[in-house]
Amino acid sequence: MSKTIILLANLGTPDAPTVTAVRAFLKEFLSDKRVVEIPRLLWMFILHLLILPRRPKVIAHNYQQLWDEYGDSPLRIYTESQCKKLQALFDQRYPEQVSVDYIFTYGQRNLRAKLAEYKAQADRVIVLPLYPQYSCSTTAAFYDQLALINQSSRHISDVYIVNHYYQHPSFQQALTQSVESFWQLHGKGDHLLSSFHGVPQAFADDGDPYYSHCVATSNNLQTQLGLDEGVFSFSFQSRLGKAQWLTPYTDKTVENLARSGVKVLDVICPSFSVDCLETLEEITLENGAVFKQYGGLELRLIPCLNDNDTHINMMADIVTPFINTDI
Repeated sequence: MSKTIILLANLGTPDAPTVTAVRAFLKEFLSDKRVVEIPRLLWMFILHLLILPRRPKVIAHNYQQLWDEYGDSPLRIYTESQCKKLQALFDQRYPEQVSVDYIFTYGQRNLRAKLAEYKAQADRVIVLPLYPQYSCSTTAAFYDQLALINQSSRHISDVYIVNHYYQHPSFQQALTQSVESFWQLHGKGDHLLSSFHGVPQAFADDGDPYYSHCVATSNNLQTQLGLDEGVFSFSFQSRLGKAQWLTPYTDKTVENLARSGVKVLDVICPSFSVDCLETLEEITLENGAVFKQYGGLELRLIPCLNDNDTHINMMADIVTPFINTDI
């Protein structure tokens, strides 16, 4: 059996909850043409003169709160745990034939570094971006990195990137089970909101399928849970700047639900594979405050799939067909 490397891939996180580390991370992230498509000269002016001098201080404070609670970035903690659990599973199925590691789009643990590390021992590399729904602003970045690597290499590595998996039965099952398990422990709220990370509307207008993937994810979750329209909705969070982003917006949706009389609001974030700043801070704290401001009593975050066994089994189900088979 040939040697296979599984690389779990995610966005990344600052190295520390400091202004310097956050600024370095934001600079790399927001300089990516996949993330921001504003004309480069104009965007570089905005980024370097308006955003980088100001935003890192605020974001570093938010990260510090997470570091104080978790001891490190939750995204890094959960990603490392996912690797260990998936490795243990494959050690049982394919002893000494599969190695599991992780990469981040931004930072030192990138695809180039890991391909160089494993090139001598791996016959095949499977990259699993932990974005259930494809977007040009997330998954496509790994295709870009691979293309650049191949352009500068005489020996092209055998690398396969999983494009998306929002339709995979194991993902749908894991997502549904996470809601049901939460309700069994805490009781059912008045309303379930499915909040996805937002992207500019222009991305969708130009052909990015992300919106349709999110709608399909939401519709399937609603169907699996057997929820009526009146107690279920979806929205998009984390918008940046003044341009139009995918709607409805999460903060406005939370406000409207509170105004309509919803007292206990449950929120799940199906585009995030692990809890991070956008779920633990933006949803729980920021939107939780909005919900209470307009009459709601409690906004409850349903945890991401993180390192739950159903999530690990889902990853195995997705990548197993590519192990020791021709792609």
